[in-house]
Amino acid sequence: MASNLFNRYIWLVDIIYRNGKITLEDINSKWVIHPMSDGNPIPNRTFHNHRTAIEEIFDINIECDKSSYEYYIDHAEDMERGGVRRWLINTFAVNNLINESHKLKERIVFENIPSGQQYLTPIIEAMRDGLKVEITYQSYWSEAATFEIEPYFVKVFKQRWYVIGKSDKVRIYALDRIKRLNVTGNTFKLPENFDPENYFQDCYGIIQGEEMKAETIKLRFDSSQAKYIRALPLHDSQKEIETSNEYVVFEYFIKPTFDFRQEIFLHGEDVEVLEPESFRNELKNILKKMIENYYLNIK
Repeated sequence: MASNLFNRYIWLVDIIYRNGKITLEDINSKWVIHPMSDGNPIPNRTFHNHRTAIEEIFDINIECDKSSYEYYIDHAEDMERGGVRRWLINTFAVNNLINESHKLKERIVFENIPSGQQYLTPIIEAMRDGLKVEITYQSYWSEAATFEIEPYFVKVFKQRWYVIGKSDKVRIYALDRIKRLNVTGNTFKLPENFDPENYFQDCYGIIQGEEMKAETIKLRFDSSQAKYIRALPLHDSQKEIETSNEYVVFEYFIKPTFDFRQEIFLHGEDVEVLEPESFRNELKNILKKMIENYYLNIK
């Protein structure tokens, strides 16, 4: 039920955004043919409740032009600037389109995110309402434990959803490692000085690396691979500092975490760490061990 309500919010944002301005009557003409509607229009009171919830959850304001009684997204240009707004449009708008066009379902293949459906909605609602959640969590390294967390924000990375929240301290929890979740009646307030946008500012991926300091890292990519790196930067700090016909050197200010190291290895022989020397040597030693593993298994 909660997941269905969440999808209704997203459908409504998408319809208004795509139309620019639209009356409630026209919204309902599109809604009644959607599978989620069961053929029933959105009651006026429900529509305005949805508007309020959308503002609270996504910080998206649906305003009304009193001269024409048309609804529109306030500051719609912000929808393309990243964050949750862009995620809504890019991901769920496509999902809604597919639901409306059943014949297309088998012709569009998505990556599976197994942890999203079951726990994402109640966590987001708990964030909205300032309520703690009790989770039974089974990490890969310890026994299952049950405890309360204050859900600060959520993040998706490489097909996994994570909730970042405070138990004894701020920690990162993978939703697919949660065995049970209950929203409690215990309230909390997000600390005024906590900025989710900056929490992973100097990181690649989901490892925050509290013990590490960000440093300047230079990577040299083969010129062909560099085209992909330009199109999809590895990090917000990416700068192109040297270009030739054979290679391109990119500079980053980032923590050399496990996630970032693994991303570099994914590019194989098309990338080389130039600086710092300590990080270059770290990867060199790992590569030596990898080579030894292969040679030791050769008969």
